[in-house]
Amino acid sequence: MTPAARPLRVFILAGELSGDRLGGALMAGLNQLALGVIYQGVGGPLMQAQGLTSQFPMDELSVMGIAEVLPKYFHLKRRIREVADAVLDMKPDVLITIDSPDFSLRVAKLVKEASTIRTVHYVAPSVWAWRPGRAKKMAQHIDHVLAILPFEPPYMEAEGMDCDFVGHPVAMEPVASAAEIAQFRAEVGLGDAPYVVALPGSRRSEVGKLAPVFGPALKAYLTQVPEARVVLPAAGPVAATVRDQMDDWPEGTIVLDPSDMSAEAALARKRAAFAGAELALAASGTVSLELAAAKTPMVVAYTFNWLTWQIMKRMALIDTVTLVNLVSDTRVVPECLGPDCTPDNIVNALLDLRANPEAQAEAMALTMQRLGQGGQEPGLRAAQAVIDRL
Repeated sequence: MTPAARPLRVFILAGELSGDRLGGALMAGLNQLALGVIYQGVGGPLMQAQGLTSQFPMDELSVMGIAEVLPKYFHLKRRIREVADAVLDMKPDVLITIDSPDFSLRVAKLVKEASTIRTVHYVAPSVWAWRPGRAKKMAQHIDHVLAILPFEPPYMEAEGMDCDFVGHPVAMEPVASAAEIAQFRAEVGLGDAPYVVALPGSRRSEVGKLAPVFGPALKAYLTQVPEARVVLPAAGPVAATVRDQMDDWPEGTIVLDPSDMSAEAALARKRAAFAGAELALAASGTVSLELAAAKTPMVVAYTFNWLTWQIMKRMALIDTVTLVNLVSDTRVVPECLGPDCTPDNIVNALLDLRANPEAQAEAMALTMQRLGQGGQEPGLRAAQAVIDRL
């Protein structure tokens, strides 16, 4: 029986905020294309808004780094088994796992060992960056990959998986208008002051490592640019953690806490904050693409637990972690990574960028073009790809 002839049964799993955004858009696409969809799984507010009741809070899975995972290993292992059992009990038409490969792919493995349920993984693991053998291993229990970067399908197809490039959602997001930026400035009391938007991560583990470095770096930057301010758009799950880490931050730092706002209002305010910023200091990750969409020049910085860094630097296949650099095939976004993630290095990079803010403009525009700007919505493309290959 085709999916259109009866309700489509979907088990869908995301483990972090970026996955929740992808999952929410995919579910919206499925709701548009299929004649009824029944969902089970784990997700955040955007997925829940599309009809999912989360099996447990999604932020339990938002852990990054080898050393950081170890203390939670047994709890995560129980959750993996619990989710896999729920999939097998549901017997869905498709299991869709979104990013968070250390969790998601273990669930898919257990499901495949006990059933023939079709498995789709949304966001290809970065096998082009490190651990290329993951694609072959993944192919043992994943049937279909939805890729968000245009150069990824050949890596997946070479190991026998179906793979569709569906575009990156950030390339489709609206950029705040001048009026929206002005309204944001007025609401938070910025006036006409230039400001740096600071983004120390969306996970508690990231904020705990980066906030103590970002704060002193921005203090030093403001001694050189005293008219500037700092705006910190906090992700909802880590807003309290951010506030706990503010002792060494510049006085008057504006923390944007989305906890008491609707998801739409919080996103609109964040877009205005990004678009109005003179510069950005950001953790590595998808946020670099959001800043590129807003045309905001950036410095990327990230530090790791010593063990995680030692392992990663020996296994890396690339010389940059910033997606703008990778997609545009340039190296214009400066990075302060691992032992180079220090206040002195960061402030020097920010001052250099402020002296030449147009250095990244061409690369950011090319990145958006290559990610599908102007084309069909990625969530709808992803949903169509899932249905077409069922």
